[in-house]
Amino acid sequence: MMELQQVQQSLHEAEQAFTHELVQARSPQELEQLRIKYLGRKSAMAAYMKQLSAALPEQRATLGKELNALKATIERQLTEAQRRLRAQPTRASVDVTLPGTASPLGRLHPITYTVNAILNCFVPMGFEIVEGPELEYEWNNFDALNIPAEHPSREAFASFFVELPSADPKKGRFVLRSHTSPVQIRVMQQRKPPLRIVVPGKVFRPDPLDASHSFMFHQVEGLMVDERTSFADLKGVFTMFLEQLFGPTTKTRFRPHYFPFTEPSAEVDIACSACRGRGCSTCGHKGWLEIMGCGMVHPNVFKAVGYDPRRVQGFAFGMGVERIAMLKHGIKDIRLFFENDLRFLEQF
Repeated sequence: MMELQQVQQSLHEAEQAFTHELVQARSPQELEQLRIKYLGRKSAMAAYMKQLSAALPEQRATLGKELNALKATIERQLTEAQRRLRAQPTRASVDVTLPGTASPLGRLHPITYTVNAILNCFVPMGFEIVEGPELEYEWNNFDALNIPAEHPSREAFASFFVELPSADPKKGRFVLRSHTSPVQIRVMQQRKPPLRIVVPGKVFRPDPLDASHSFMFHQVEGLMVDERTSFADLKGVFTMFLEQLFGPTTKTRFRPHYFPFTEPSAEVDIACSACRGRGCSTCGHKGWLEIMGCGMVHPNVFKAVGYDPRRVQGFAFGMGVERIAMLKHGIKDIRLFFENDLRFLEQF
């Protein structure tokens, strides 16, 4: 039969021994050995638990309580010791003579790189970078830019109209901007000339996806307005820009064209870099590649924003960023920009 005082003394000694050995434990393996020694199936604690039924009824409750308390104390201290070990930094052996492992470095996306290259040409010429919303009013995207109601670009097959209640019914429906020109309208409504701005951003058109078209692409729009700006200024700015972007020997030409928001209007071409103007499949055997559209701001656009077209004049331009990137780097398929294939992106 179990003697109460004797068992209590043994439990007290076991607790002291466990506390001493726990301080000496330095690894998870040593902690596991302690757990087996004091709580395992062959431990003294397990033996006392099995013999508990042999104790006198009046002693059984006291012994059971003390056994469970000691068991809980040991388990709690083991858990805390394991947590402290996991929190300590590991001291793995390191061979300092081995070569280091290089971390891969990110790069700018070719579109971002091209946008930055374009802006870096215009900012030194006094142009300010301005951005605007991608969700626009129909009035800003079309009416204020002298685009008539019957123009094909205002049909559902040419623009993404959004079925949302308009915050300003006078400005018409919401549309995902089909060009960055609405930002010019917003700036001219808020400021008075002189103005020199460039507007980078995404634009959206429901074009079929192929090697040269995408339903989302990037543009850089520009505007210069004051009392004396002329078409000669337009040609001078663009000649300087194209020489900086494509090289000082780049040949350029201006061709008459039509845009509702400029008059007169022109398209700008550069000599094909692949054949140097001789004619090849890249340029359609013309020797020239279209790079952007431009022109003098139409008087109706000035009237729409509250400018007096008799007192101010200016030019506007717009260029496709993907188009320029494809020309500079000899890329044949616009879809490569958006597929996120590392084999393509790592070349830039």
